[in-house]
Amino acid sequence: MVRLLQIEFIKLWNNRASKVLITSYFVLLTSIALIAAIKFDIGPVKFHLAEQGIFNFPYIWHFNTFVTAIFKLFLAIVIVSMMANEYSNKTIKQNLIDGLSKKEFILSKFLTVVSFSAISTLFVFVVSLILGLIYSDYNEFSIIFSDLEFLLAFFVKLVGFFSFCLFLGIFVKRSAFALGFLILWQVFEGFVRGMLRWKVFDGKGTDAVMAFFPLNAMFKLIDEPFSRLSAVQNVASQIGEEFKLDYYVHWYEILIVLGWTAIFIYLSYALLKKRDL
Repeated sequence: MVRLLQIEFIKLWNNRASKVLITSYFVLLTSIALIAAIKFDIGPVKFHLAEQGIFNFPYIWHFNTFVTAIFKLFLAIVIVSMMANEYSNKTIKQNLIDGLSKKEFILSKFLTVVSFSAISTLFVFVVSLILGLIYSDYNEFSIIFSDLEFLLAFFVKLVGFFSFCLFLGIFVKRSAFALGFLILWQVFEGFVRGMLRWKVFDGKGTDAVMAFFPLNAMFKLIDEPFSRLSAVQNVASQIGEEFKLDYYVHWYEILIVLGWTAIFIYLSYALLKKRDL
């Protein structure tokens, strides 16, 4: 496994575009710390975003994993480009000639996906821990390390999403078309949601069905955290509104995404095995 990973990282490191995208991705993950510097001083009104509780433990695990998941598209581009380059540079054929089996080839790609996801999760953990220790009002050990299931959900979400991108890269062979297909699939899921809501189910029924669609299942692993903020809750209560949302990570949501991950990896292998390279 180490040998397979080493092969993949050598390929990525020798590709300038991949190096730029990977570096940009981790810089963006770090840039979440800049949120702490956002301040507005307009006359008597003084607003400091870090003082609104976004970096309080354990809320920070929810907030940071949700926000940083937005940047996953950078690595998605790396993954589909990685597959496109295998075909355009004919390195996939050369790897197979050199003795790498198709199963090992797919395994090397999946290990790269898992590695990216694990490193990203560790990165978010470290950045969040540092920000929390600096800005959080609650620093008890039990509070700091509660709600860590959001990090697990973040890891599973990235593995599922990158596995989907890997499958698209193999299926389409061209990075631009693969990313276009990804966007079209997102539009398709939105269309299905709209039709179900309009013609078939109420809101809860639609959500129950859409929970089994891949991109929606990945998105639902970590729900939006903004309505959990006390400032938002206070404003809502003043206008007579009340948020009754289930923000937490559920085991069945993780299982659905893991199921899709297994499907995407299997389809990638089946497609590669069937093709004459």
